[in-house]
Amino acid sequence: MAKLGFIGLGNMGHHMARRLLENGYSVAVLDARKEAMDPFRAYENAVITSTPAEVTELADTILVSLPNPQVAKIVALGENGLSSGRAFKTYIDLSTTGPEASQQVATALTDKGISCLDAPVSGGVPGAEKGTLSIMVAGPKEAYDVNQSVLEVIGKKIFYVGPEAGQAQTLKIMNNYLSAVALIATSEAMVLGTKAGLDPKIMLDVLNVSSGRNSATLDKFPAAVVNRKFDYGFKSGLMYKDVALCMHEADRLGATMWIGSNVKEFFKLTKEHLGVDSDTTEVVRLFEEWAKVQIEAKEE
Repeated sequence: MAKLGFIGLGNMGHHMARRLLENGYSVAVLDARKEAMDPFRAYENAVITSTPAEVTELADTILVSLPNPQVAKIVALGENGLSSGRAFKTYIDLSTTGPEASQQVATALTDKGISCLDAPVSGGVPGAEKGTLSIMVAGPKEAYDVNQSVLEVIGKKIFYVGPEAGQAQTLKIMNNYLSAVALIATSEAMVLGTKAGLDPKIMLDVLNVSSGRNSATLDKFPAAVVNRKFDYGFKSGLMYKDVALCMHEADRLGATMWIGSNVKEFFKLTKEHLGVDSDTTEVVRLFEEWAKVQIEAKEE
């Protein structure tokens, strides 16, 4: 089996790295936080490392799951970064970093003879934990074919979207943009219904068999809003980053996105009002506050 490296052991990366280890792969792990690496000391086939360059000495394929494009570029191209180490075989970026950063990293690493795949994932923490993520992959088809078995450990639905660096990133930020739109629109509609005296559970039951159903009505609201848990597992700061990346790419390509400007502002308000680490579903609190109502399941 290929020797792997995995950099970025946050909410998503922790589970993906764990699944690779539990499926028999040897994995050199790294995170900026020492405490994130501690659980991996229990695995005989895990190696704790201290720099990205050190990971290159131990792995042929290196996967990263990082919070933003700035960190991704530091890990790949910075001091003691991947580009300063051994010329390993394949770099796989599971993060949502946007096409521009993906292209910059791919250009630099490809010059060293390293194949680069941008492979952003969708499905959240539950999908990472269960290995049911959707994965969009772009880059050299040969590298994709060689590493498909690795990706199948962490994802259930894998799509090869094209040969050019950044193509999968574009598709991912489109997906997250639509997810954000659905969450905002559903928050508005559910607050309206609550203000009118409707039962949140009945509203969701009706919406989910009607044309208004979407990822928020089907999943996020039942799982994390009407029960007031707000623990869906995706941070408001990350959602803002993803929508901002989408808007940046739209500006770069000359595509107008009128709704996106407002959605970006709502998540900017959420992270400023409730904190960057607040759950993305907490955006509904803004609309509740403005309407002076609270969406909550009624006692049976």
